[in-house]
Amino acid sequence: MYIPVAFDESDPVRLHAFIRRHSFAVLTSRHEGGLVASHLPLLFDVEDGPKGRLLGHMARANPQWKQVVGDVLVVFSGPHAYISPAWYEEEGTVPTWNYAAVHAYGTFHVVEDREALLDILHRSVRTFEDPRPNPWAFDESAPHIEEMLRAIVGLRIEITRLEGKWKLGQNHPEERRRKVVRALQALPDEDSKAIAEMMAGE
Repeated sequence: MYIPVAFDESDPVRLHAFIRRHSFAVLTSRHEGGLVASHLPLLFDVEDGPKGRLLGHMARANPQWKQVVGDVLVVFSGPHAYISPAWYEEEGTVPTWNYAAVHAYGTFHVVEDREALLDILHRSVRTFEDPRPNPWAFDESAPHIEEMLRAIVGLRIEITRLEGKWKLGQNHPEERRRKVVRALQALPDEDSKAIAEMMAGE
């Protein structure tokens, strides 16, 4: 990922928190026929491996898990917003886009062991259901579970490198950035407000 120095985010704590918050990612891998990508929710586990690992699953019918060549790239995208030059109230400015993203590179492993796959499913359900008012419980003894397990494969990605880019106008003067924050805060969409919050915190 192209990351100018002003936009580089390398703090592991912030990168890990970002991955957990924006866990629906794009997994891209190379095969003999070219590049393949899937959109998947992935769990981040910092306890395993020197840089942590990602866990998830995909449909067995998805050919991506077969014959992965080399490292894979996982893209976690956060909020993003168009920045109008009109907000700067100055001549000589141009439109841009502010955003935050994390790229994780790593080694792909297929998980087909039944107990390991069940563990991934249990952890996924807990992660996404526990915050809900009435969480759904995963009952592995249900009659349809075995059929479901046969229809999926687990995946584990041992992370070898993390890159973070927080493009939040850090290359602009403070007064200009404050104008952008005010303009974004006035917009109705959640992404604009989230970018305004991130800019205010930089």
